[in-house]
This record gives sequence, structure tokens and C-alpha cells, in this order.
Amino acid sequence: MNLEKIKPFLWLGVFYLLVSLLLRVVFIFHPITNAGLEVFESLQILFVGLLADVFVFILASSFLALYFLFLSNSKYKKPYGYIIFGLLVAALIYTAFVPGNIFKQYGGSFPEIATAFVGLKTLLFGLMLFLPTQRIRIRNILYFITLFLYVLLIIFNAVSEYFFWNEFGVRYNFIAVDYLIYTNEVIGNIMESYPVMPLFSVIILLTTAVTCIIFRKTKNELLALPDFRQKLMLLGTFLLLCVLSLFALPKLDAVKTNNTFAQEIQANGFPKFYHAFTHNELDYFQFYPTLIQSVAEEHFLKQFQPPQLARKVISGNPELKKNVVLISIESLSADFLAHYGNSQKITPFLDSLAEKSLMFTNLYATGNRTVRGLEALTLCIPPTAGESIIKRENNKNKFTTGSVFKSKGYEVKFLYGGYSYFDNMEDFYKGNGYDIVDRNSFKPSEITFANVWGVADEDMAEKAVAIMNQEGKSGKPFFNHWMTVSNHRPFTYPEGRINIPGNAKSREGGVKYTDYALRKFFEMAKKQDWYKNTVFVIVADHCASSAGKTELPVDKYRIPGMIFSEGFVQPRKFNQLMSQIDVMPTLFGLLNFNYTSKFLGQDVFKESFQPKAYIATYQDLGLIKDNYLTVISPTKKVRQYSLKPQKSELPANFKLYYDEVPLKNSVQNLIYDCVSVYQSTSFWLQKNQLNK
Repeated sequence: MNLEKIKPFLWLGVFYLLVSLLLRVVFIFHPITNAGLEVFESLQILFVGLLADVFVFILASSFLALYFLFLSNSKYKKPYGYIIFGLLVAALIYTAFVPGNIFKQYGGSFPEIATAFVGLKTLLFGLMLFLPTQRIRIRNILYFITLFLYVLLIIFNAVSEYFFWNEFGVRYNFIAVDYLIYTNEVIGNIMESYPVMPLFSVIILLTTAVTCIIFRKTKNELLALPDFRQKLMLLGTFLLLCVLSLFALPKLDAVKTNNTFAQEIQANGFPKFYHAFTHNELDYFQFYPTLIQSVAEEHFLKQFQPPQLARKVISGNPELKKNVVLISIESLSADFLAHYGNSQKITPFLDSLAEKSLMFTNLYATGNRTVRGLEALTLCIPPTAGESIIKRENNKNKFTTGSVFKSKGYEVKFLYGGYSYFDNMEDFYKGNGYDIVDRNSFKPSEITFANVWGVADEDMAEKAVAIMNQEGKSGKPFFNHWMTVSNHRPFTYPEGRINIPGNAKSREGGVKYTDYALRKFFEMAKKQDWYKNTVFVIVADHCASSAGKTELPVDKYRIPGMIFSEGFVQPRKFNQLMSQIDVMPTLFGLLNFNYTSKFLGQDVFKESFQPKAYIATYQDLGLIKDNYLTVISPTKKVRQYSLKPQKSELPANFKLYYDEVPLKNSVQNLIYDCVSVYQSTSFWLQKNQLNK
């Protein structure tokens, strides 16, 4: 192989290995590394770590390899250059000017990003096509930018890993993934915690200096580009190295050391980040405060009768085999409803339905993602650190609301207007015995409007009624869980349904259209034979926004919830504090179901019910109880706040907003409660004790 052709890879690779070596040495002598490392152990760390770094760089250089693979002068020759340029211009016209293209359907800043990318590509290709004398100069500029981005990533990653280690004493884990998700909060924390401008200035200066050195040493390689045969040889060699790297990295990860610090220093941050991203879990017992396990479980289970995980729920009254339709509404904050002070009149139907329903006025979602809401309503368990159970590998054969209905002879389905493979919903619900009705189930004639998230809610409403008509003829009761989609960015929907245009792309429009679709659903349902024997549960999956002054702003978790059934559920308001995980156990209580339960939510009408709510992000786990918020976080942090309602003209039970005042003196029994619930839940999930 001609080494001249791979000089850019060699120079970048050596720089990456030197930075990684320096980082490991810093970790070894860092004050937080207090476990003590023997000489042989240190040598093993450095050697195994070096091998891991080599294989990681091979994989990371894939983008650079593709960049060189597509460098060519022949593509600018007639007629190929003009054909390619024409296709690029057509792509630019599509992304920038065609209404309803795939990028504009998504909404947000995505259309602008796509247009900018295609526009830049078109511009650069056009310059190199029509200005052949400037081709080398333009190519050098692009090559410099490519090198700059690689060097910046290497240096920025090293700095990030240092600060991450400084705070958590480990390489990247799910917290790092969490930081990418909560960008606003993380950037704010960084701005307040570190001298950002001097730090970034040093990073940029160092990146520029290193890039200039590598550029000067390698830029001549762009003068004589490899021919097709040489590219094939280089590509084949690179693919073999990538395969070897994919095989070798898990083997190196399996090389164990005698202590956790050594294991973490030996590892490479990029594979750790990838593992955290794909496995979606954060080890509770490594990062959070703990109690003796038996003590934690005993304390948590005191709220149940009998106080054990698997317990018999006995009604004493005849079971009612009514149909059940659970509608979880996308991003419906409580403050969208007039009941909570909203004056925009964007939920007229839900407000009218609430007056005829059992309404939960003080209900809190467990998280701020759809999968968290689905987890709470399906598994009825508190949230755990990391991703929702729905997105984890071990997500099947769980004890679910669907499994209770199935044990009673119900047909059980999950209805979703989009493609249910999104967010792993299909895998989860199929793996737990649900039949799936999603966009794949629709005929073209059944779709009047759709965007990137799925068919319009009114189309799903019509489909749902048709399915329930079929189920009603079977003679078996049915349980259908419908997850709406229209109240989601880009907030597009059919024109003429409500007084907010469908192309306005406003949150209020999305809310009002979903309210319209629900009205239409109930109007159709009321005409069906199964309607009078059906209970409807309507609840939000989460709020529209989770940003606030604290890590868990309480008002950003309050959601509406109601149970409606004409002639069966008497209209009333339940004003006590409750969690999203309590909704379905309460429904089973209304239906007088006898079953062996592993739910960690409670029937709110039982004498043993304890008012409380669980709210969480991916790493901050909170308990609301007795007008206090207790939050436990990684590195075993504990924070507590007193919750004081802000002044409002609303009745006390409808007040939405709280001042979260940090406590100077801890309330120890609430810390005990908080640790007990999250530790117990994490342990039971780990040991598969929440399976059927």
C-alpha cells in the first residue's frame, strides 16, 4: 500500500492516540482516582487502552475515508458534471420551495438545515464545475475544514471526558446521552460552572494550530488523486480494518481489572457512549443513594395491602366486564384546559367532558417523553434512571394493564396513527401481548391527512371506531389503548376543522385540533352498540414543555386526566395528589377486578392510598409528597424543596404553579421514602420481578 495516500489518516491517528494517552495519564493521577493502581495494572490500562483507541479511530475515520473516496476530477467532465449539478439544483428547489416536502413536514429548524446543506453542496459543486482553475483551492479549503472538525472533535472530547470524570468518576454513561437531550439545561449549567469563553478560546486556538500542521504535511495528497483501482484497494483494506475493529473492541472491553477506576480508565469514551445510547440504562446502585435492599423494599411496600410485591386485589363486588378505551393524548399540559385557568378556549370538548367525568385535578406525569407516559399507563411503575422500559432490550413479558385485561378475556390492542416502530413501541407492545393497529393498517382511502408523525387524529378516530365495531361483534370485551399524534410539532392538520389554520404550525392549533378529533370520535362512538358498555380513560402522556428554573419544575409535570362512562362513572372531582401510575389501578378498582397485582401505583379510592407523585428526567428522580419535592441524582446527590403555590384566582386544587424553595434542613423521612421507591423499582426490574 502506498503510505503517501494514507498520510492524513496517520497524522490524525497519531494525534488522537497522543491525546488519549495523555487523558489516561491524567486520570491515573487525578485526585478522584483514590483506589491506588499497581505498576502492572497501570501498564495493562495503557496497553489495552491503546489498542482500543486504535480500533476506535479506525471506525471514527470512516467519514474521512468516504470524503476521500468521493474526491474525483472525472465527475466534473461533460456530461456527468452537468447532470450531477442539475440533480443538485432540483434537490435544492425541492427542499427550499416545494410545499409539504418531507423536511417541511417535520417542522422546526429541520427544513432550514436541509436547505442549507443542499444549497451549500450545490454551490460548492457549481464552483468546482464552472471554475476549474480554482478547483484545487476550493478542495483545499474543504479539506482544511474537514481536518479542523476532526481535530476539534478529538480535543473537545478529551476536555469533555475530563470534566465528566471530574464530576462522576467514570467514562461516558447514560448521563452523557442525557446531556445531549437536555441541551438548554446543560449549556446553562456549563455557562454557570466553568470559564466558558477562555476555555473555548483555548480549544479553538489549539485546534487551529494542530489543523494547520496536519494540513501542511498532507495537503499535497490532494494534487494526485488515486485512480479507481487504487480507491478499491484502499476501500477494501479499510473495510477489513473496520470489521477487525468491530470484532476486537468487545474483546478488549471484556479484559477486566481489579477495580472500577482501572476499568473505566482502560476503556474508551466513544464505545462507552454508544453502549449507553443503545442500552438506555443508568445503574441506580452505582450512582444513587441506597439503603439496605430489604429495608428499602419493606418501607416502600407498606403502602400496599398486603405489603408485598405480588399481592391479591380482592374487590368483594361482582366484576364488571366493560369495554375500556384508554386515550393518551400527546403533550397535553393541564394549563391548556379552562379548568386550570386557560382562557384561549382551545379544549372546548375536553372541558365539557370533564364536567361529566371523574376528573383527577392534581395528577402528575412521570416524565416528559411519550414513552414515559406509555410506560406509566401500561406498567404502572415509577420512572427509573435512563430511558423508559419501552426502549430497553429487556422490555417483554412484563406485568401490564394489557395482561390484566387479557386474563379477563379481553381483546387487547395498541392504536397509533404513526408507524409504531418509532420509539420501539411496536417491539414493546407486541412483546407484551398487544395487537398493533398503526399507519401500516390504513388503506390510502382511509387517510385524509398525514404528516411525518402519522395520520391525522380524526382519521385514527374513524379507524378506531371501525375496529371497535368489529370487536363489539365478537362477543368479547375489548381494551384499546389509543396514542394520539396530531398535537406534536409541526402541528399540521386538515384545513377547515378549527378556526386556527392548519399551516399556522402553532401549539394551540395542535391542541385544539386534537380536541376537535376527540369530539368527532365520541360523536361516532355514541352511535354504536358498544358505547353504553364502555369506559373511556382520557389522560395526557406528558406536558408540552419541561423547561423550568429547577431540574424538576413541578408545574411542568401536571397533566389532565379523567374517566368517563355514561350511567356508570358519576361526575366528581378527585383533588388529592396522585401519579400517572395510579390511573389504571384506580380504573381496575372501579371495575371491581380481582387479580394478582404487581403494579406499583395505587387505587386512589382505597383507604391505604397515600397521596404522592413521581416525576423524573433521565437522571433526576423526584418524589412529591407532603408539599415537598425530594430529588435524588447521580453522584448520590439529594435536594429538597418546599412547594408553595403562587398566588392565583383559581381554587386551591387547581393551582398550577409553585415556587420551589430549597430547604436548608432536610426532611429525612421523605428522603427515605424517595430512595426506597426508586431503589426498589430498579432492583425489581433488574431481577425481572416485574414480569408476569
